[in-house]
Amino acid sequence: MSSTILSLKNLSRSYGKLKALNNVSFDVPAGSVFGILGPNGSGKTTLLGTVLGILRPDSGSFDWMGGIQQQDARRRIGALLETPNFYHYLSAYNNLEITASIRGRGADDRQRVLKLTGLAQRQHSKFSTYSLGMKQRLAIAATLLGQPEILVLDEPTNGLDPAGIAEIRELILQLHQQGLTIIIASHLLAEVERVCTHVAILKYGNLLVHGPVADTLRNEDEIELAAEDMEHLTAFLGTQQAIVSVQTVGSMLQVIPAHHVTPAHINELCANAGITLSHLALKRKSLETRFMELTT
Repeated sequence: MSSTILSLKNLSRSYGKLKALNNVSFDVPAGSVFGILGPNGSGKTTLLGTVLGILRPDSGSFDWMGGIQQQDARRRIGALLETPNFYHYLSAYNNLEITASIRGRGADDRQRVLKLTGLAQRQHSKFSTYSLGMKQRLAIAATLLGQPEILVLDEPTNGLDPAGIAEIRELILQLHQQGLTIIIASHLLAEVERVCTHVAILKYGNLLVHGPVADTLRNEDEIELAAEDMEHLTAFLGTQQAIVSVQTVGSMLQVIPAHHVTPAHINELCANAGITLSHLALKRKSLETRFMELTT
């Protein structure tokens, strides 16, 4: 298998005057849990529908697994874009039999996927008796029929209570440990942070950032500074490569340091320049704040 599962190159898609995707480009590494994160209306579902061949892009291109044919790729992908229309009066086992027949694969795979999703003990119970979390696990079980190498899940925890969300989170982590590459669209920052290794953040169809979660959503430290001569301090900090930005907030300067630059380092720089700081404080920015700054 290619080291890149999915590659998007300047992908665009419009609905009339609405630009749902605008020149979106990124790669999904093999073996990753890749989160496509953004608020509702950001283009996540359009992106998934496009790369699954349900929607046609206006421009740009995408390749699965190094450029294999779309039909061959779909046989290696299990996708859940909306909850399947399971029959409420049938058991999970019988519902999966119908799903396998429609998709033409996985008829002999039902016991395996029911066990994987923790439904083996309730496989003969009617679907109508299932909790919301169990219903969603059955939907994921249906995508696992035929042993796909890749899962594509659109908002898999949508509408679930905290217990149901935890169930799906643990299932995704378990499936990843078994070697599947998983692509998840979600508007929930906390869930992406907990289960994903990589992320792409969309806003109004535009790609804001992408990469490993630890880098893309890392905390940005802010440092507050003050000195007797604020003009001198401001001018000095503006010349330092260790400082990304400087702004005045009230009676303080608020700076964002370069990565790995500590308050002690800044204090030493100022001291060497003959500036005595009267105030020096580190303020950590939360991941939620970072996400809100990007998407609002």
